[in-house]
Amino acid sequence: MAIKFTIGKKIGAGFAVLIILTTLAFILTVVTLKDSKSKTDTVVGQLAPSVAELKELNLIIQRSGTDITQWMFNSSTVSDIGFRDDLQNIIGTEYYKQKKELDSLSHDWSDEEKKSLKTILLRIESIFRLYKSDIMSQLVNSEDYQDALKTSIARISYEDSQADLESLYKELNSLILIKQTAAEDVKEDMFKSFNFLQRFVQLLGITLVIGGILIALFTTQSITRPIQTLKKMLLSMGRGILPKERIRSRGDEIGEMGNALNELIQSMHQTTKFAEETGAGNFDAIHKPLSDDDNLGHSLIKMRDNLAENERSLEQKVKERTEEVVRQKEEIENKNGQLEILYKQVTDSILYAKRIQDAILPPDSVIKQLVPNSFVFFKPKDIVSGDFYWFDKKEELVYFSTVDCTGHGVPGAFMSLVGHNILKDIVTNTKLKKPADMLNKMREQVVKTLHADKDGTKAKDGMDMTLCAIDYKTLELQYAAAYNPLYIVRNDELIEHPANKFPIGPFAGDAKDFDNNIVQLQKGDTVYLFSDGYADQFGGPKGKKFMVGNFRKLILQVSKYAIADQKQVLDKALTDWQGAHEQVDDVLLIGVKV
Repeated sequence: MAIKFTIGKKIGAGFAVLIILTTLAFILTVVTLKDSKSKTDTVVGQLAPSVAELKELNLIIQRSGTDITQWMFNSSTVSDIGFRDDLQNIIGTEYYKQKKELDSLSHDWSDEEKKSLKTILLRIESIFRLYKSDIMSQLVNSEDYQDALKTSIARISYEDSQADLESLYKELNSLILIKQTAAEDVKEDMFKSFNFLQRFVQLLGITLVIGGILIALFTTQSITRPIQTLKKMLLSMGRGILPKERIRSRGDEIGEMGNALNELIQSMHQTTKFAEETGAGNFDAIHKPLSDDDNLGHSLIKMRDNLAENERSLEQKVKERTEEVVRQKEEIENKNGQLEILYKQVTDSILYAKRIQDAILPPDSVIKQLVPNSFVFFKPKDIVSGDFYWFDKKEELVYFSTVDCTGHGVPGAFMSLVGHNILKDIVTNTKLKKPADMLNKMREQVVKTLHADKDGTKAKDGMDMTLCAIDYKTLELQYAAAYNPLYIVRNDELIEHPANKFPIGPFAGDAKDFDNNIVQLQKGDTVYLFSDGYADQFGGPKGKKFMVGNFRKLILQVSKYAIADQKQVLDKALTDWQGAHEQVDDVLLIGVKV
């Protein structure tokens, strides 16, 4: 049986050749680039630095030769210690630093290069020892230059060192030349690889262009034109026009599609005639499916039978459904009326709860009497709030606090009533005065009231709060805090005083006492207490949280305003940030200026 060379196989073979060539080019490019990178790393990371450091060593030796010559012959300028300090610095510091650099770079050198470097370094150190022992130690001051014995010893050693230096320069320059030549050889190999890659890519590009043209011509002649004919016929059928032309038979996939399309057109002619008779109400019209698998033909017959049945039952169904719609409409209207009544009842109850909650909050007149230079920024999320503020006085201490209860809305409002009543009872009916003692007592009463177990597994409700007590005579501030810290702005600087990291309520773990913190205030200080609602508000151009860092910056900016204006500034900043976003939590902030 002959193998059928289909269009897919023809195109696949053409593209396979292109893919193989492209893959070969890719592999060669990767290999060349990898080799070039290795050579570049060798030049940049080892050869070039080696040459540079060897040249630097050569420069150091030349400077030492100049300095020792001045030391030897400039007796008249012995007081000028510039060249003397330079020579001592070369021998004592610069040489050993350069030696360390060369030791580090020479790990990748050949054994012969390492041996040559070792010999050079030994000779340099020998020359330096000669400098120090026979010249520098002999000619120390002006009198030494008048001593014939010392100058004679120094001159002999100087001449010996100059001969050694000439030989050393040759050996060092020879090593530099070797490393330079190695770098040039590596770069030349790298350029040869790139030149070969360039020629190969050029040849491959020409091959790909020619191959692409041939594939394009083959596709146009064997595929595109017949497909255009199929497209024209299908578009005609898409507009409801059955084409009169037919596709010629051929031995590939396009020929198979053409034969199938010819049969489809013939079937559509029969289907059209059957549909026209059925549409005219002739439910006895006959249609013969093309085969047992002709889904369309069987569906048309079933459609004819269903239409006949539907026509008989349509009026009855319309009548029944109309009655059902009328009944459902009446039920919906009745439910809506009940929901409106229920909504009004709930809203009225919540509004009444707000009046109760507002009644427990201290009025402005009391706040101004206790803390004259202060403001309270309070913005509940819902009608009622889970946050509340509290002001009171006990003997010489003035108390004020911000409290953030679990949740917001109605659940938070219930918790705020519990917290307010407990706090009021502690102030009125106990002798406790320290904020920490009051918070410990309050936590005990909250756990007892909510019937929570000690490990906090039965009830998770509680509250975060900061409680302050000011003695206005001494300006001493005491505070205790659960989670929410305390800010003090002094001399345009914000100081954060931390809080204990456990709540007023059940706490999983060993119960801990709250810390009673003492801060000595100064005239002009402003104290800020707050809940987390401001910093957690979403908004801004990207819909993100305001965040604690921005809140701290805002507090520092707001503190520059008069205390009476700070509330309006904070409100506007929050409104601008929030924009069209929904308020996510209750917002509470108290500012007190001393």
